[in-house]
Amino acid sequence: MDNFASVFIDWVERFGLDAALTQFRGTFPDDQIDEWVAEYERLVEGVKIGYPPKILSAPGLKDWYPGPLPHHKRWPAFRAALTRLSDDAMDKLDESTSRIVAHTYSPDTPKYLTKGLVVGYVQSGKTTSFTGVAAKAADIGYKLVIVLSGIHNGLRRQTQERLQTELVDTAGEGAWFPLTDETKDFYEPPATFAAHQGGDRTLLIIAKKQKDVLARLLNWLTKASKTGSLANVPVLVIDDEADQASVETAKINPQIRALLKLLTRGTYIGYTATPFANVLIDPSVPDDLYPETFILNLPEPAGYFGAERIFGRDALEGEYSGPTLDGYDMVREVPDSTVAKIRPVGKGAEVGFVPTVTKELGDALRYFVLATAARRHRGDIDHSTMLVHTGMKTAIHFAYQGPLQKFFKNLAVEVESGDANALRELKSLWDAETKRVPASLFPGLSPVSFDELVDYLPDVLERVKVVVDNFRSRDRLTYSGAEPEVAVAVGGNTLSRGLTLEGLIVSFFVRSANTYDTLLQMGRWFGFRGGYEDLPRIWMTKRLKSDFRHLATVEAEIRLDIARYEQQNLSPREVGVRIRTHPVLNVTAKMGAYRIAYASYGGRRVQTRYFRENDATWLHNNRKAAVELVTTAVAEGVQVDRPAEGTVILRDVDAEQVLDFLNAYNVHEDSPDLDPRLVTAYIGKENRRAQPSLLSWNVALMGEPIVDDEHAVDFGASIRLGTIERSLIEGTGGDRADIKTLMSKDHRVVDMDITPSEARKKSEGALVDLRNASVEHADTGLLLLYPIARDSKPDPANAATRVAMDAVEHVIGMALVFPGNAEDTVRNRYVQVDTSGVDTSEYDEISEALEVDQEPEMS
Repeated sequence: MDNFASVFIDWVERFGLDAALTQFRGTFPDDQIDEWVAEYERLVEGVKIGYPPKILSAPGLKDWYPGPLPHHKRWPAFRAALTRLSDDAMDKLDESTSRIVAHTYSPDTPKYLTKGLVVGYVQSGKTTSFTGVAAKAADIGYKLVIVLSGIHNGLRRQTQERLQTELVDTAGEGAWFPLTDETKDFYEPPATFAAHQGGDRTLLIIAKKQKDVLARLLNWLTKASKTGSLANVPVLVIDDEADQASVETAKINPQIRALLKLLTRGTYIGYTATPFANVLIDPSVPDDLYPETFILNLPEPAGYFGAERIFGRDALEGEYSGPTLDGYDMVREVPDSTVAKIRPVGKGAEVGFVPTVTKELGDALRYFVLATAARRHRGDIDHSTMLVHTGMKTAIHFAYQGPLQKFFKNLAVEVESGDANALRELKSLWDAETKRVPASLFPGLSPVSFDELVDYLPDVLERVKVVVDNFRSRDRLTYSGAEPEVAVAVGGNTLSRGLTLEGLIVSFFVRSANTYDTLLQMGRWFGFRGGYEDLPRIWMTKRLKSDFRHLATVEAEIRLDIARYEQQNLSPREVGVRIRTHPVLNVTAKMGAYRIAYASYGGRRVQTRYFRENDATWLHNNRKAAVELVTTAVAEGVQVDRPAEGTVILRDVDAEQVLDFLNAYNVHEDSPDLDPRLVTAYIGKENRRAQPSLLSWNVALMGEPIVDDEHAVDFGASIRLGTIERSLIEGTGGDRADIKTLMSKDHRVVDMDITPSEARKKSEGALVDLRNASVEHADTGLLLLYPIARDSKPDPANAATRVAMDAVEHVIGMALVFPGNAEDTVRNRYVQVDTSGVDTSEYDEISEALEVDQEPEMS
């Protein structure tokens, strides 16, 4: 694929096909663009993660919900109020919320309890989704909607305000009856539950997940249950941030379960962006909160900035691995050597701590002012926020307020006085940042020069304020004033879960975490950045950046698994969602009924991507292992083919020689799929099957024609090849040099009678089938060895996100292609819930009961 094709596909995946066509038409010939469109369609052939939303659902449930009907009033009113959404976004919200409602039990079913889970993205519009579900549920007869909204007052208040504005106020008098408001959480009302019933209205409660609040709610509903007034009343419970407090807690989890036990007709839907704890709940415990009815993926909305867009991610099996997976160049590194100056290290170190405004923190603060000024130049006068999150302790947060206020005061004086050095420093920073992330990457954005924004700096500096937001602070961050906020928010947990930071541009984030869910939820920078997509920046440590990239891969893999399971008509109780593990991070603190998952290498291709570029012994041993394999194979008389200059294939190499190579080859510890113990165990099992496989291997040496002696690698047996180029992802190197992608899709069949161009036109699945259908290759493994130039340079198309390799010697990359879809499995580094003890017979009864089609009563 040429560089321009990669750039075109990158645009399609980020902004949609129409935007890409608009951008490229007129610059390139139409027939060239048509070829790129066809290439993109081939690349995405197969399982797609998009609309309609992918779902795992219990067997027997029918899509009974017809969608909004003419006489419904809450959903149409809510829809009309969402003027901020485009028509396309609104249609997708309508479709996804209808699909959620359709996979609950119909409210006229005599007795039911739906338990579902909706998986969204951090800061991606989950509140809008569950508000739409609540509107549709009320329109079809639900008389009570309870929203369990996080564990902090700020999030509960923010949710209450949203639902009051978009749900209650829009639907007209008598449609909703709120029992909570912006200032007051749930307290038992003077009137009984029965007294609130009657007419068309639906009760609405937004309650914090706190034991005293839930105790009051339980007490009120228990009284209603004992009097019979709760019987047969359809009740919807929406659990926002469903992985927080709801799972495996001594108090909150039993309270939620007790609430659901009171309901004759109940629907419980959890919403979360970090579902790790939820999908590891023990499904064999009947009254726990495992989402046994459905698990639904909310696709990434258009214009959303998530972990993948910012940090990039690894390509998944069978997926195109183009530049879109590198992420934008928005992350700036905070050296480990400076962390102690901005976050006290050690027990009790926060006492008397005074933070230093290091170069990196100073750059972040200056850039925040510059970016806010650029937004003002573009006519955007909305809220503008910076997040400073360096630790959990409140003493640290308060320690920052004075130094940050002093920094902005001094900067304001310098700008007002026209200080040449200060202005030169600001201009240099702005020019460097706008070069790394040009506005031209985003449709509709125009670049802003320093000269254009400089006049806005005094006003921004006059308005900027430093707000400490934690559970001890009195001056909390709010956006309800008459004037737009320009605020630097310093805080911890209250800013790291659910609460939306309006207009967040800059994040200075060095707080560590040891679980996936905690780390992802801290990413307040995820969300929508309409009109300033080029401006967000994050300062963090190199390790945190790597962790977030891993989490982006985990997220994508979970969603892909759900999509694949849906195609196989599997239910949540039949299969556990796999979660890829990490060498250091824990998946979640609430591991529930997890077990080590197993996965087959059958039909897969795995490849090295990490190297120790400064470890001469490590690299030399890998080269030595390759030479010994080639020399031994040729000495034993294997067939040697040269299908193209720079490519050599050794055919019918004995499995024992391949195993010897794998045991000698050094694999980086961050490549669990290539752990030699796992791979060799799998090959050994295949060799011992009743109908053995992988006894014979083809070994492909994937080099280039030799251009000079310096860039040539001797494999022994008179085989000498030129090196290939594989540059590094920017910010990596040393002990973890990362090339991301080693092999191309067509390399999967390099030892077969098909040209590379023809192979690239086929989908990954088609290439698997092609290999399995071949008598010669159906049981034959393929090992590929790549001589990588020690000084590999970036391709010009990726120069912004890549750097040159600087290894002490040429690197030997390795990939493996396995035939078939082997039934035997090997241990792989995933966890998933154990569903082996789950009794699914009840679903047979449900399925039979629902065989008779019934039209639900619509109120």
